[in-house]
Amino acid sequence: MSDSLADQFATTALYGGNADFVEDLYERFLKDPASVEPGWASYFAGLAKGAAPPVLREPTGKSASASRRSCKGPPPLHQRPPAAKPRRRERQASRRVALDPVHANRGHLIANLDPLGLSPRGMPYILDPKYFGLSDADMETEFFTGSRTAALPARSKLKDILATLKFIYCDTIGAEFAHVSDTEERLWLQDNFQAERIQHRFSAEEKKNILWQLTAAEGLERYLHTKYVGQKRFSLEGGDSLIPLLDELVQLGGRAGIEETVIGMAHRGRLNVLVNLLGKSPKDLFIEFEGHYDLQKLRGSGDVKYHKGFSADLKTPAGNVHVALAFNPSHLEVVNPVVEGSVRARQERRGDVKGDKVLAVQIHGDAAFAGQGVVMETMQLSQARGFYTGGSVHIIINNQVGFTTRTRATHARRCTARMSRR
Repeated sequence: MSDSLADQFATTALYGGNADFVEDLYERFLKDPASVEPGWASYFAGLAKGAAPPVLREPTGKSASASRRSCKGPPPLHQRPPAAKPRRRERQASRRVALDPVHANRGHLIANLDPLGLSPRGMPYILDPKYFGLSDADMETEFFTGSRTAALPARSKLKDILATLKFIYCDTIGAEFAHVSDTEERLWLQDNFQAERIQHRFSAEEKKNILWQLTAAEGLERYLHTKYVGQKRFSLEGGDSLIPLLDELVQLGGRAGIEETVIGMAHRGRLNVLVNLLGKSPKDLFIEFEGHYDLQKLRGSGDVKYHKGFSADLKTPAGNVHVALAFNPSHLEVVNPVVEGSVRARQERRGDVKGDKVLAVQIHGDAAFAGQGVVMETMQLSQARGFYTGGSVHIIINNQVGFTTRTRATHARRCTARMSRR
């Protein structure tokens, strides 16, 4: 064997397990070169001169075992005693920690989002505590929750931890964060969602306000259905909560500094939004249903009532917010890029570079969101130069009907999930 190959295959004492020992030898060499063995002295001297040091080989033969003992390195793997198995308590703790991300990522699969019970869902095995080796006997055991917020206590019983996780992620609100690739954004969303779910409670006044708005939304639909039987109106029935949702969105936006909001939506629920959010006179709406039009008010527009737009200044604690509902033709979601363009123009007029003052709100039907390609095409422009608006709020009304021709599987569960499956 050549010298070069012999050097490559030589056994050396320079490995991680001997680092402390070699450093100690080198310190001794720096103080007194004669205090270390000649082989080590020669090696360290080569390092000091900057030359390639000689290969430091471990001795063979009778002195090999003594030399290895002097190096204080770890014994070979086959001679080491087996590592001690972690105690049951430690295994339980490590498995319990895994429950949090699993519920955050998969809890929405069993969230109670179907009030009609049309789509029963089975329990994913990964959400079963038994999958992690936890049993009923562990339910009274306390564990560290590992919470990053003050919303959860530092320690809690397993049964309470599971109940809290199910309330946050598997109740009547579902949330999915796994698709967010930016770790900081994903954890921020998850922590804030978790804290709000645990801490937020509606006051008596807020509950009355929500009830009032739901009653107004349902009352208008019932009246139109009774008074104008058979006329097209694209009812909001099944999605009545859109009205208090939009009102809260405008109020929150006003407090955050939003000065203008542009809403784009198709037909379903438009008449209700016009009256109960923007304040269009019900009298004017009823006149349109009866076929009587004031030519002065039409201003050149003879379009049908569920295509028309409107605008109004709505009061918020921080001042008025101008809210505009864009006119919409029969092409459903084609209004999406129109709204984004309107928002971008308003931002440029205001010098709103970051998109902090003008907000785009896009309202979709559940089946149309998945079936209309213009939705995805518009979303793909979100970060494009010249099209950036600072972000849009997308609201999907899932009344489990799906007006466009789609199979039930398209809209019955999670209408937003279809975006990644097409």
